[in-house]
Amino acid sequence: MGGRRIAAMPTGLLHDYPFHASRYDEMFAARGEARPHWQAFVERLASFPEESLLQREKFVRDAIEADGVSYNIYNDPQGQRRPWELDMLPLIIDDAEWMNLSAAVAQRARLLNAILADLYGPQHLLAEGLLPPALVFGQPGFRWPARGLHPPGDIWLFSYAVDLARAPNGRWWAIADRTQGPSGAGYALQNRIIVSNAFPIAFRELHINRLASYFRSMQESFARFAPADREDEAPLTVLLTPGPYNETHFEHAFLARYLGFPLVEGQDLTVRDNTVFLKTLSGLRRVHAILRRLDDDYCDPLELRTDSTLGIPGLLGAIRAGRVLMANAIGSGVLESGALFGFLPAICQRLLGEPLAMPSVASWWCGEKPALEYVLDHLDALVIKPAFPSMRMNAVFGHLLHGESRQKMIERILAQPHAYVAQEWVRLAQAPVWRHKRLLPRSVGIRVFSCASSDGGYTVMPGALGRVAPRSGMEVISMQRGGLSKDTWIRAENPVRTSLLKRRLGVVDLVSGGVDIPSRVGENLFWLGRYTERVEIGARLLRAAMSRIASSEDAEQGLAGLLTALYRLGMFSDKPGARGEQGKTSHAATSGEVDEETRLERRLIAALADPGQPGSVAFNLRALAFSAGQVRERLSSDNWHALYALEQLLTAPVTGIDQALSAINHVMQSCITFAGFALDDMTRDAGWRFLILGRLIERLEGLAGLISVPAHADADKREQMLEWLLEAADSIVTYRARYRRMPELLPALHLIVFDPANPHAIRYQVNMLHDYLANAARELGHSHHSQMIDPLARQLEDFDLARFEDDDPSQALIALHALLAAAADAAQALSDEVHRRYFTHTANPTLLRRVA
Repeated sequence: MGGRRIAAMPTGLLHDYPFHASRYDEMFAARGEARPHWQAFVERLASFPEESLLQREKFVRDAIEADGVSYNIYNDPQGQRRPWELDMLPLIIDDAEWMNLSAAVAQRARLLNAILADLYGPQHLLAEGLLPPALVFGQPGFRWPARGLHPPGDIWLFSYAVDLARAPNGRWWAIADRTQGPSGAGYALQNRIIVSNAFPIAFRELHINRLASYFRSMQESFARFAPADREDEAPLTVLLTPGPYNETHFEHAFLARYLGFPLVEGQDLTVRDNTVFLKTLSGLRRVHAILRRLDDDYCDPLELRTDSTLGIPGLLGAIRAGRVLMANAIGSGVLESGALFGFLPAICQRLLGEPLAMPSVASWWCGEKPALEYVLDHLDALVIKPAFPSMRMNAVFGHLLHGESRQKMIERILAQPHAYVAQEWVRLAQAPVWRHKRLLPRSVGIRVFSCASSDGGYTVMPGALGRVAPRSGMEVISMQRGGLSKDTWIRAENPVRTSLLKRRLGVVDLVSGGVDIPSRVGENLFWLGRYTERVEIGARLLRAAMSRIASSEDAEQGLAGLLTALYRLGMFSDKPGARGEQGKTSHAATSGEVDEETRLERRLIAALADPGQPGSVAFNLRALAFSAGQVRERLSSDNWHALYALEQLLTAPVTGIDQALSAINHVMQSCITFAGFALDDMTRDAGWRFLILGRLIERLEGLAGLISVPAHADADKREQMLEWLLEAADSIVTYRARYRRMPELLPALHLIVFDPANPHAIRYQVNMLHDYLANAARELGHSHHSQMIDPLARQLEDFDLARFEDDDPSQALIALHALLAAAADAAQALSDEVHRRYFTHTANPTLLRRVA
């Protein structure tokens, strides 16, 4: 069935689109002639005015930025925040073609699972000569400690991905197997969410298969195969990540949240009696299954890589004892070698009794003499690749080698022939991408995913991660080289309805409160609260200082005290006056020197916007963003958008006081927005409690430090400090509404120290800390912290404010100073105790709790 020419296609859309008859084009069968399964989408695309296409392009870009979708390219200047690259045009595959393709992928997964079982078991393939021993034992990917393992259900390869490329004749070929910890399924899901919303009508009318069925199958398989002591035991599956510096950490957090699995790092897990436990805020909870994104050699420093700080000591012992399901099994990375391709057809016939349905690209392992001779004779038609994934080498196209470079390549191969594999040079298919207001061709491939199903077979995702070369004419598709991605649409005959939720929930499924929260997550939420409050206090204090400098009338009003407060809070590295600032702003500049006013402005701006200055607002914003990134799976999209906006506020240079004041106002607005989301949007579970505890402890310590400045000041200067003190404590409006007069010492202190109704008063923090700590202790099975907070509460209750009515309030100020010091000490002690009890688990050795 041929495609139909698109008569209505505007010339601008296809203008200069380089259609090459020598290459397979995914969208077009001939110039201007869409393939049948593309026809409806292309007609719709042709009907859009350019402005509509540009709006959709912007929607995709904004959605990636707003959701924080990132892919970390190592050594990239954007670091962890490099946006994921997604083309707005989908890649559409015919349903009949996909049916054959998915069956072939499922067969390949079964085959590779059987190979792993043999290599780490009886090793018949080696004994019968179907695999060269040097290819297996001679590579780092073979893990000797995994010999003799018996994974639950005999499933070595729980999840599997294969990179496919289409040849000019339209046939698909496998070009790489991903067997260790296949990545990309989460990105495929994220692509689907974005692109389906960019083209919602087309997505609905074309009856595109949903992806949720794949992830539901994964959940069911973990529940089916995870080892449990009792039939009614609810298994706990965790997703193990190397951490936020891994290039695909966004995907780890996204998948963990979507699947409902806790996202953990190696430090979150411990092994006791050959059983893996998750360190939670309430103690240790048994882990039954681990979906890992950590390479084999980092998993257990006792038996694998001894310098690994990412793994879990004793993990292999728990696996041997059959106490935990590891997906994928340790040692599965041995099959990621392209040198295996040439041996798979015979092995498939031997192990499965059927021909290999998905052909691999023709490959020659140079470790065999006939293959080496063929490679050297046909180098121009081949691509040279490392035989083992651990080798750091880019693919080398033989036809591009000439003279000395060709000779050096031959010498390298001859020196270590077993380290190289040569593959046929396949001219990759191309597909249009939307760039620069036009369609441009790019080389394209797909990564297809499958996972073990509860019936013993494999479920293939009804979609794929489209992988696109970054430039025209580029033959290598690599995300680490700046490649793009596409959403892959598989058409169905009828409308598809799939949800990841159970079809029906019973009483046993009902949950009140939160799930078990890893201690690391609780700790990062705690510090997220602390850093958010620290940013707020610093911003308010800087605003008070800068507004007085900007207004010549108020420049002298308490500025020296403000600078002292900035130093007390760690926002200045040295005491005021060390560089000449004494609260004055109008000294004449001497010849060739920067005047005092300019120097002070620079210091204040640095305290706001210099991320390299410890204690600055920008520095604390970075720390806040880091803590938020560690708990990404715990934050809603609205939470994350608010945090992302907050983090971006001080990325542009700040050059003057007016610009600094504007930036501070934006910071304050974003802080208030995030606080609102935290209070109204987050479930009141233990994680939320520690977020609020962090804020309360930080506010208590910050208030104590701020109030101590005027408490120590001389009487004539103290009155000048009260107004900025009330501003920094966010209580100036309340004061004016109550007293309708200039700030005075007694009412000001009552408002920000002793008033239990003021959320910015010390007494309010103490009362709230008492309640939250009691709730946390009760919920998590700990004793109450009353001995640490109750004495401070009694001091506040017994404090005699009438002493401030004396003509000489010095004794009252001494007592106040002691009270403030006690408050600061209590805040620090509480912070240490929270860490000891809930995060490091050193307070109570009896916390070990096996939850059945």
